Amino acid sequence: MKKLAIGIMAFALTMTVTSCKEGKETEKPTDETEKSYEEGMDQDSHDHDETTLMVDKKVIVTMSAKSGSEVSGEITFVQGKEEVKMYVELNGLKEGAHAIHIHQNGDCSSDDGKSAGGHWDPTMEDHGKWGENMHHSGDIGNLEVAADGKAKLEFSTDKWCIGCDDEKRNILGKGVIVHASADDFKSQPSGAAGAREACGVIE
Repeated sequence: MKKLAIGIMAFALTMTVTSCKEGKETEKPTDETEKSYEEGMDQDSHDHDETTLMVDKKVIVTMSAKSGSEVSGEITFVQGKEEVKMYVELNGLKEGAHAIHIHQNGDCSSDDGKSAGGHWDPTMEDHGKWGENMHHSGDIGNLEVAADGKAKLEFSTDKWCIGCDDEKRNILGKGVIVHASADDFKSQPSGAAGAREACGVIE
């Protein structure tokens, strides 16, 4: 009896080990399974980059003269993998510093540009200088205009996006305003930048 009991226990132990081994081998993913999973992950990442951020999307904004000015030119926005880059090329401005901001409304219908509304401020901050304490998401800063009336500016930030789902970053449908004077970065709510001399819609 004793030998029979030992035999039965040994047989049961062998079956248990074999079952565990077979279970483990069954659970192990095949090379094809791993490949499909990795391809799926790569596709998900690709879709996220392309649809959420629309990488390489370009928007060219034509600026129209306002408040009796003779300003003209274009502002180009380009969506990168992490940042939006802005390229400004304008003509017809008076020499010196001129404030440039993104405004809440994509509406340049009024002669004075006021149809564009106030500064774009989705996070409800005070007006200020970009990168220093609080500032509006539309507080770009000042353009430096040469004696010939021309101005160029390059600006980039990861706080903007072109057409993404985050309305606190999405600049589509907003307006761009260039002012007659410099932004003093402290006067509320718009930096005492004077009349609106040019307006364009980001669309």
